[in-house]
Amino acid sequence: MEYSHTSVLSAEVVSRLNCTSDSTIVDCTLGGAGHSETILRLIAPNGFLLGIDQDKEAIDVARARLKSFGRHFEIYQGNFANIDEALQSVGILGVDGFLLDLGLSSLQLARESRGFSYQNDGPLDMRFNQSGSISAVDIINDYPEAQLTQVIRDYGEERWAGRIAKFIVEARARDRITTTGQLVDLIKAAIPAAARRRGGHPAKRTFQALRIEVNQELGALRKALEAMPKWLNVGGRIAVISYHSLEDRIVKKEFRAQALGCTCPPEIAICVCNKKPDLRIVTTRPIRPSAAEVEANPRARSARLRVAEKVDNGSS
Repeated sequence: MEYSHTSVLSAEVVSRLNCTSDSTIVDCTLGGAGHSETILRLIAPNGFLLGIDQDKEAIDVARARLKSFGRHFEIYQGNFANIDEALQSVGILGVDGFLLDLGLSSLQLARESRGFSYQNDGPLDMRFNQSGSISAVDIINDYPEAQLTQVIRDYGEERWAGRIAKFIVEARARDRITTTGQLVDLIKAAIPAAARRRGGHPAKRTFQALRIEVNQELGALRKALEAMPKWLNVGGRIAVISYHSLEDRIVKKEFRAQALGCTCPPEIAICVCNKKPDLRIVTTRPIRPSAAEVEANPRARSARLRVAEKVDNGSS
C-alpha cells in the first residue's frame, strides 16, 4: 500500500522549534516522518534528529523517506515514555527541541489489520507496538462491565458508556467479539438513534478510549513531559500537538507545573522550597490550524499546538 500522510501544523511547528543549522531535535512521534523531513532540511548541514516510534511499519516508511539525510538522523523503536533510554542509546547530551504529534497516522488508519479505524472492518487490535501483550480484543472480551464502562467513559468522554459496556458484555456472552465491525454494530445499537445523529460517528469516542487503554497513552505522555526539561538546552523547546481534550489538559497542566516557581504558602515571607521554574510557556493559548489547512486536511480540525521553552534557572 502506498503511504500518504499530511503533517499537521507543519509550518507552525518548525517556526516555534527555532530550528537552526546545528540543532538537535527529537521527534517523539516519528510516524511517516513528515515533520522530521521538514525539520532535517532546516537543521542541515550540522544538525541531528532522533526519531522515536513504536510502530515497525511506520519506522520502515520513515527510514526510506529519510535515507538521503544519512548520518544526520537515527531511529529508536520504542515508547516515547522511555525518553531517557532513547536519548542515552544514541549518546545525546542536550536537546534543542522535542516534538510530539499525538495523532494517529494515515498508515495506521488505512491498515484494516491494525484495527484503529471504525470505518473499515478488521481485527480488534489497536496496538502501536504489535508485540505488545494486550490488544483491544482482550479489553472488549475480558474486562468486567464496570471496568469497561470506566474506560469508555473516562478515556472516550462517552455519555453512553454504561449502555455500550452492557451491550458488549451481553454480546460476548453469546460469542467472542473479534472485529471492529462487530464492535461498531454494538455501539450503534447501544446509542439511541437521536444521539447517533449528532457529534460525528457514534463509535469515535469508544474507539479513542480503547486505543488509549491499549497503549496506555496518557500515562506515557505524562512521563515523557516530566522527563523532557532536564534534557533541554536553555532556550530549547517542547512542542506538542494534541487532538482531544484529555491530551490537551495533560500538556497544559504539565507545562504550568514546570513553569511554576516558588510553591511556599503566601504567609511564609522567605522561600524555603527553593523551587525554580524549568519552563516558560510560549503559547498562552493553543495554536489551531487555519481554515485553509482544515479544508485541505480535515483530520487537522481538532489539532492544538502548545509550546514551552527551557529557561535558565541557575541550577545547571
